Amino acid sequence: MPVQDQQEEEQDDRSQTGDTDTRDAVVEFDERRAKMERLRAEGIDPYPPVSLWESRTLIADVLSAHDAAALEQGEHPDLRYQIAGRLIARRVHGKTAFLDVRDLSGQIQAVVRVDSLGEETYNRILNLDIGDIVGIEGVVYVTQRGQLALAVRECTLLTKTLRPPPDKHHGLGDTGTRYRYRELDLLANEETRELFITRNKIILAIREWLAERNFVEIETPALQSLAGGAGSRPFTTHHNALDRDLYLRISVELFLNRCIVGGMENVYDMGKVFRNEGISPKHSPEFTIIEFMCAYSDYNDVATVTEEMFRDVAQKALGRTLIMRNGEEIDLAKPWRRVTMRELIQERFGLDFMESTREQLAEVLDEPMDPAATWAEVIADIYSEKIESTINQPTHVFDFPLEPFPITKRHSKHPELAEHFDAVIGGIELVSGDTELNDPVDQWQRFVDQRKRRLVDDADVPHPNDEEYARAIEYGYSPTAGGGMGVDRLVMILTERDTLREVIPFPIVRELR
Repeated sequence: MPVQDQQEEEQDDRSQTGDTDTRDAVVEFDERRAKMERLRAEGIDPYPPVSLWESRTLIADVLSAHDAAALEQGEHPDLRYQIAGRLIARRVHGKTAFLDVRDLSGQIQAVVRVDSLGEETYNRILNLDIGDIVGIEGVVYVTQRGQLALAVRECTLLTKTLRPPPDKHHGLGDTGTRYRYRELDLLANEETRELFITRNKIILAIREWLAERNFVEIETPALQSLAGGAGSRPFTTHHNALDRDLYLRISVELFLNRCIVGGMENVYDMGKVFRNEGISPKHSPEFTIIEFMCAYSDYNDVATVTEEMFRDVAQKALGRTLIMRNGEEIDLAKPWRRVTMRELIQERFGLDFMESTREQLAEVLDEPMDPAATWAEVIADIYSEKIESTINQPTHVFDFPLEPFPITKRHSKHPELAEHFDAVIGGIELVSGDTELNDPVDQWQRFVDQRKRRLVDDADVPHPNDEEYARAIEYGYSPTAGGGMGVDRLVMILTERDTLREVIPFPIVRELR
C-alpha cells in the first residue's frame, strides 16, 4: 500500500470511537428507560405491532400535493393524511406544540393543540422524546406564515428510543465514528442519506443499461475451490461437511468465461469480492465489482462500452455528465483519450520500454529495484507509481506487459504485451479490460509458467491450478472481451468523494483497543 494511503487510513482509525456514554448521556438513557417502563405499566406498548403499508403517505407526497399559497390559513378537514417518521424537533407555545417529523422523503411540521386533543393526550405527546418514531394522522393545516403543516388528530408512539440521536448541529465529530457507527451518521447527516440513495441509483442505472443491451446477469459462486481470475491474496475458510478449504472469490471472470463457452454471449455478474490485502482510500478488502463479458469483441470494444456506460449512467443517476476531480471539470460525455502505456512512459521519461532493459527502466523509480523483479514488473511499477495518479481526465491506457495477465490474449503485433487496458479518471483505475485468451494450448502453458513464478515469489499464497477452466475452453471459446469495474470506485468518482469508506455503507475498520 502506498505510504500516503496507509497514513490516511491510520489517521481515520485513530479517530474517536463515538462512544458518547458521558454522565449526561447515561442520565438521559435512564430517564428514557424509565419513560418506557411507565408506558408499559399504563398498558401502552412502546413498540406496538403496526401495519401502515397501505395507509401511510410519504411526507414529500403530502407537501407536493398542495400549494400552501393557494389554500386558506387554518385547517382543511377534507385533506386528511397518515404519516410516520422520526420526531426531530419540538417547540411549545402555551397550549400549542409544533413537532418536526421526518421520514426519508422529507420533513413536515405537525401542529398539536390542546383544544383539539384534550389535556391528557396533549401531555402524552409532549412527553415524547426527540428521536422517537411516531405515526400521525392529521389534516392539512396552513400556518399564519403560510407554511403547509398537519393538524394532529391522532399521534401514536411506534418506537420508543432509549438513546438520543446525534446533535444535528455538531454531528459526530470525526470520520472514524461516522464509518464505525454508520447508523448515527445516517441519522445526523442528510448528505449521507442522499449519498447512499445516489449509490443505489448508480447501481440500478448500470443494471438497466446492461439489460437494455441484452446482457444476462449470472450469479457466480462466492465460495470457490480455487481463488482464480486475479493475482490477489484470498480469504480462506473451511467447509465442515466436505472437510475442505474454500476461498472467498477474488474475481468472477473465469466463471463468466465458462458461460460463454456454454453458448451464452453477453453476460455479467455484480456482487462482492474479497481480497485479503490492505485498506486505503482506494482499496477495501471487501468491495463490489461488476465484470461483464462481450462476445465477438476485443478490448477496444470494451473501452467503447465503458465510455458509453459511464456517460449514460451518470446522466441517469445524477442528471448530468459533468463532475469535478482534483480541481478540474470532467465531462463524461466527451470522447476519452486513448493512449498506450508505452506512449505515456515515453512522454514522461523519454524511455521506450520496448527498447529498454529493466535496469534502464528502474532508474526512474524512487526505490532501488528488487533484484528479482522482472522487466514487466518494473514497467508496472513505473506506471502505478509515476503515471497513473497523474491521469485526471478520462483516459484508456492500452497494451500492458503480458506477464501479469495469464488469461489475456497476446498483443497481435507485440507478443510481449497483452491486449489489456485500464480506464482511469482522477488518478484511479475504474475498469480493467482485456481481450480474453481463447487459445487452450497457450492457456495451459500460461498457467504452468504462472505457477512456476509463484512457487518462488509467494509460495505461502494459494493460487489456482485451474485445470477446469483450461479444459473448458478446449470446447471452443468464441472471441470475447471483458471488463471488471470497481462499483465503489465509480460511486466515489461520480459523487466526488475522496475515499471508498465514504461510499461503502459499512466499511471494514480496525478493532477498537
